[in-house]
Amino acid sequence: MNENQASFRFYEELNDFLPSMKRKISFMVSFKGSPSVKNIIEEMGVPHAEIDMILVNGNSVDFSYRLKNDDQVSVYPVFESLNISNIQRLRPTPLREPKFVLDVHLGRLSKYMRLCGFDSLFQRDLNDREIINISSSEHRIILTRDRDLLKAKLVTHGYWIRSSGPEGQLIEVLKRFDLKNSLNPFTRCLECNGILQNVSKKEIIDLLQPRTRNYYAEFKKCTGCGKVYWEGSHYERMKNFVKTVCDF
Repeated sequence: MNENQASFRFYEELNDFLPSMKRKISFMVSFKGSPSVKNIIEEMGVPHAEIDMILVNGNSVDFSYRLKNDDQVSVYPVFESLNISNIQRLRPTPLREPKFVLDVHLGRLSKYMRLCGFDSLFQRDLNDREIINISSSEHRIILTRDRDLLKAKLVTHGYWIRSSGPEGQLIEVLKRFDLKNSLNPFTRCLECNGILQNVSKKEIIDLLQPRTRNYYAEFKKCTGCGKVYWEGSHYERMKNFVKTVCDF
């Protein structure tokens, strides 16, 4: 069987998955038969969950498109913050009120996301299959440090976290999903992701330490795990943290 060739060009952050000599340039890929464009792309290490548009010879195609000799392929990332029309998108409409599920490597990031008010599910004992099932059934975007997780067929919304530190990871997510104007700090429980509601001091006084009873009057309680929050000395530090990371 004769070997065919197609030209590929990846755009923006999709280049993070490619070796340096193939980034931000067109390069030739050899193949036999007529494989799907999805298979060839993922063989190069680019997860389909991070792709939102593929143009072949200037025409929009889906993942099932079968490559032909001399095809010119352009691959674009998910445009979560843009309104794109008249193209063949490769996933449902972007999630405008995003919810997230994070893998085992992103525990600290999950707390920072919750601090900022974003629905961020994290359980240290979740395996990859469980994360994928949750993402599918609850329409949650997968955040992961494992790019192979995003290659699973059932994954529709996902993002590979590039940064290694939790603060950098938070800034990365805020930028990637255009969340800067959607922050709602101090509305979610840092421990369980539950919603915080105002509660009277009388209702939770038995849960408070003596000094807290004496010095604070306003409280919130998690509707999930029951944890009680108040604006103690830690509150100003957290408020300054949110302001700092959002000032990018």
